[in-house]
Amino acid sequence: MGESASALIRESAWGEYVRRCALRDENALAALYDQSSQLVYTIALRILRDEADASEVVVDVYKQVWDTAARFDEQRGSAASWIVILARSRAMDRRRYRATRIQATANLADFSEPISPLPCPERLAITGQITASVTRALAAVPSEQREALELSFFAGLSHAEIADRLGEPLGTGKTRIRLAVGRLRELVRDSV
Repeated sequence: MGESASALIRESAWGEYVRRCALRDENALAALYDQSSQLVYTIALRILRDEADASEVVVDVYKQVWDTAARFDEQRGSAASWIVILARSRAMDRRRYRATRIQATANLADFSEPISPLPCPERLAITGQITASVTRALAAVPSEQREALELSFFAGLSHAEIADRLGEPLGTGKTRIRLAVGRLRELVRDSV
């Protein structure tokens, strides 16, 4: 018997096994596995170059055959082609997953020590000192300058909105903010 006749017999048998898998015939899945698993393993091993990953791909392929056999359409291709495509697809998925996992592991290795969402005690102490210093300095700024500065920085108002809110000309509001920032800078620098 020639190679093409053997391929036709194989195609016919594998197609029949897939149809029987759609009917939930476990013996058909076992027969299909026995006849085609070496092909699936070879494809997976060639793509992944790892025996353990290739073996997992084989399991994934036959699970997918079992789960989706009812949707297999012989009009779109042979059972052998379908199994080869499944093997390649699952192997490529695993290769992408492995690359992502390796990248994630490499990124984790960049961190020399655990990162806590809580600030360290030193940072809390420094922040507390800076906050106290700025609060004292802000209290020492004249009230009309402080009000313009607070509307700008804390309320997020534009210069025109501040002028409207204070009932002052635009230039006066800008000047008050500039003077307040200058005074704060001096006071904070002197306290540090």
